[in-house]
Amino acid sequence: MSKLYIVPTPIGNLEDMTFRAITVLKAADLILAEDTRTSGKLLKHFDIATPSQSHHMHNEHKTVDNLVQKLKAGTTIALISDAGTPAISDPGFLLTRACVENNIPVECLPGATAFVPALVNSGLPNDKFVFEGFLPVKKGRQTRLMVLAEETRTIIFYESPHKLIKTLTQFCEYFGDDRPVSVSRELTKLYEETVRGTAKEVLDYYTNKPPKGEIVIVVGGKK
Repeated sequence: MSKLYIVPTPIGNLEDMTFRAITVLKAADLILAEDTRTSGKLLKHFDIATPSQSHHMHNEHKTVDNLVQKLKAGTTIALISDAGTPAISDPGFLLTRACVENNIPVECLPGATAFVPALVNSGLPNDKFVFEGFLPVKKGRQTRLMVLAEETRTIIFYESPHKLIKTLTQFCEYFGDDRPVSVSRELTKLYEETVRGTAKEVLDYYTNKPPKGEIVIVVGGKK
């Protein structure tokens, strides 16, 4: 029996790749990648020639059993996502859970993940926080917002640029115009930006300046 390694990859800046991550990826027998084309550029950059195969949200339910058998047979597998730490709003949980259930060793390396720098950059309380990831697109969205309106801890969300205005508008509606909000965009990349203010101020800013890139929203808790 071998081991499953969970390996974080940079969220934008390739210099955030750790020496240990490179060593593990080179030593593994197989790399599971969310998108082999995207990861192929990263692997080539670091001269990593380990074979890879796709492991994403559309096929992970079907491939888990086979991967568990490979691990039991002695294959060392490293799991990566397109960016950041696998299983954080990315594929990885199902395979990790299956390994734990089958007593297969799992080791997660420390490394890049988007919500930590966004939380620290926000200037909002970070001793206690709630990670929500992506809000439901339709069903359950309003119910979730109503629950979170009463949350006293800092709340972290992931959002796509084309849905940011809708989400900020709903924050004003459910949390109030004056709730403190911080939006971090394109973290670690050339055009990295963090905009802080009330929900209404941040909404007005992005209404006049349509956002691009990956987005993390940090919202202050109810006082």
